[in-house]
Amino acid sequence: MIAVVTIALCLPLGWFARSWLVANTTYAVAYLWAFVFQTLYLLLDSSAFRPGEFPLSYGVTTLGVFVVGFALIALAHEARTRSEARRSARRATPRPEARAVA
Repeated sequence: MIAVVTIALCLPLGWFARSWLVANTTYAVAYLWAFVFQTLYLLLDSSAFRPGEFPLSYGVTTLGVFVVGFALIALAHEARTRSEARRSARRATPRPEARAVA
């Protein structure tokens, strides 16, 4: 579930949100909601975790997904910034006027 939230939200948030703070905060809130829901679902399933054993691999994996989400937001934001820079450079470049052939 957290992987789905990460993939579905990060690239659009990074592209459409002008502020990194807004994009990262929105992703963090959605991710943490999905994380709590997923953890509760796994805890209710008696075979998900062994009793008495700390699920370190689960924590490391979910932390990795969380960090990848922030990286995807940064990647999409950088791609949008470069796209806007290229678009504005094209508008600023004077076009040669069409010459009429006599």
